[in-house]
Amino acid sequence: MFTVGTQNEANRYQWTEATLKKIPAGYKILDAGAGECQFKKYCTHLNYVSQDFAQYNGDGNVGLQMGSWDNTQLDIVSDITSIPVADGSFDAVMCTEVLEHVPDPVAALKEMNRTLRSGGYLMITVPFASLTHFAPYHFASGLNKFFFEHHLGAMGYTILQLEQNGNYFEFIAQEVRRVKHVAKKYSKGYNIFDKIITHLQLLSLQKFAKSNNNSEELLSFNTFVFAQKK
Repeated sequence: MFTVGTQNEANRYQWTEATLKKIPAGYKILDAGAGECQFKKYCTHLNYVSQDFAQYNGDGNVGLQMGSWDNTQLDIVSDITSIPVADGSFDAVMCTEVLEHVPDPVAALKEMNRTLRSGGYLMITVPFASLTHFAPYHFASGLNKFFFEHHLGAMGYTILQLEQNGNYFEFIAQEVRRVKHVAKKYSKGYNIFDKIITHLQLLSLQKFAKSNNNSEELLSFNTFVFAQKK
């Protein structure tokens, strides 16, 4: 059984849970672009506040869609570039898999910075590259570490952790696993010969992934950022 290309979401959840534990108990945290508040369960030691624009409902026939979406648990409904709170209202800000859905991610980053007090923590996950999803609210395939080094550096943050989730071989394997579904929807289908080819491709990618040497500089699932505002 090949596991290559299957750990994207599990790695992201694990990193998010572990990073939230680094934020001191009692801190007030903003979950910016919280959606269904999936990470609220990891914030029981924090004063959790959720925000989202609440326009996506899961419907759509372009790209990957969720089918349904629950916006009823949100504390603040607003644009992420204009959150109705005072400057420095939060001790921490979390933003997970959101910036690719924002027309101006730099403006969103500046607004999160505004809401965060000096000394507060900022944690972000965003795709390094992604398929079209949540359309029409999908404006970029992803962002890499240089985006955050540049913009957070300009804002005066200390970057405590900046890493990639997965690597080139893991990412390609993830997409190879999707070929069956994509071929059935967008092409002539998927047969036994395609299944054999997929098996052989995954065999090679599993081998390459085990001996990976920094291929994440080319491609990965996500970029993870944990930073502190000066």
